[in-house]
Amino acid sequence: MPAPDPGDDPLAQLLAGDYRDPETGEPLGAASRAVVIEDSLDGREADLVAALGLGDRLAVVADEDTHAALGRRVERALAARFSVQQIVLGRAPHADTATLDRLAAALDPGIDAVVAVGSGTINDLCKLAALGRGRPQVVFATAPSMNGYTSLSASITEGGLKRTVRAATPVGAFFDLGVLAAAPIRLIRAGLGDSVCRPTAQADWLLAHLLFGRAYREAPFALLARDEPVLLAEARGLVSGDLAVMRSLVRTLVLSGFGMTICGGSYPASQGEHLLSHYIEMMRPPDLPAALHGEQTGVCALAMARLQDRVLARDAPPVVHPTRVTRDDVLRRFGAERGEACWRELEPKRIDRDRAEQLTARLAAGWDAMRARIRGVTLGHSRMVAALAAAGAPTAPDQLGWPDALLDDALAHAREIRNRYTFLDFALDIAP
Repeated sequence: MPAPDPGDDPLAQLLAGDYRDPETGEPLGAASRAVVIEDSLDGREADLVAALGLGDRLAVVADEDTHAALGRRVERALAARFSVQQIVLGRAPHADTATLDRLAAALDPGIDAVVAVGSGTINDLCKLAALGRGRPQVVFATAPSMNGYTSLSASITEGGLKRTVRAATPVGAFFDLGVLAAAPIRLIRAGLGDSVCRPTAQADWLLAHLLFGRAYREAPFALLARDEPVLLAEARGLVSGDLAVMRSLVRTLVLSGFGMTICGGSYPASQGEHLLSHYIEMMRPPDLPAALHGEQTGVCALAMARLQDRVLARDAPPVVHPTRVTRDDVLRRFGAERGEACWRELEPKRIDRDRAEQLTARLAAGWDAMRARIRGVTLGHSRMVAALAAAGAPTAPDQLGWPDALLDDALAHAREIRNRYTFLDFALDIAP
């Protein structure tokens, strides 16, 4: 499949600053100045960076694996034109405050920009390190494993609690499809898992909008309308080295990241399924096998799809009850320090008796229209399973080594870790 015609390509339109918001008609632009997705970028690395005019002193950051996959090549190419500081973190670094502090301390004081060579962890660490220095960042991707390349946020773990924090969108993002197709197959499947959650995240966000009048945007989902169907229909090609399907995956990830940037947060791509995943990371037993973020997201998105399908199948308008969980419950579950942080997230969205009665009346008058609109943005559990299974991606908890009880526990309590109202909240608030 060739690259889309720039005249009707939402990515090209965003970069040009003339993508039209489907709701308002206003022009929308991308925070990045350049996004390049090609079968090969070998030999073009210095030209791509030079075109951004970032300065002469660059820090190139990779870990041991991404350095071998692409970092060495990028360093060599950039060193012919720039002064390059090489920083290679150890194998499989964590995006936590300790690692971020080490990276920030290692950066030369006089650098003009940070060049990340990697995927999720490296990109997040470099976003935050560059922000701390007040410098721009660019990224050369090594795996199509997540949708955070072009978002303005980064995930960081502090005190055992994973948080999403505001950063800055890279000014340039470069994707060599040949390099990405050669990435470990689990990372490729993880990118599919991170993409397949679009319908569950959209349904959750739309629910909060319809119930509470909270802000909601169609633009991030309209951006994906062209590439997502191709990706899900041809997912099998991701594991056979098909660069055309890889292009669809990369474009979906990039456009999802820009969708988050347009909305000023992760709302269109991170809802109940990510709460489930983060809860499991927080509460995981020591012997639980490690899983990639996208693998977890895919399995948790399927759990959310089942939950959403079940709630939306109800013909009778639901009756809302006051939120039952208390501060003491949260502190017992998470411990004093983490429990207080979780309670601060949960308390603003708790429903009291008066609010429950108001919501019940609203549902009695508009449930049919509400669920029809939400159903219109979902794919349903079976279609999502088919896409993941076609690429050999995990579709069930046991494939990640999770006992069913762990996911059940997450379904019951993941709502407590973030102030974001989703079907996790709704299902419990309407339970008898």
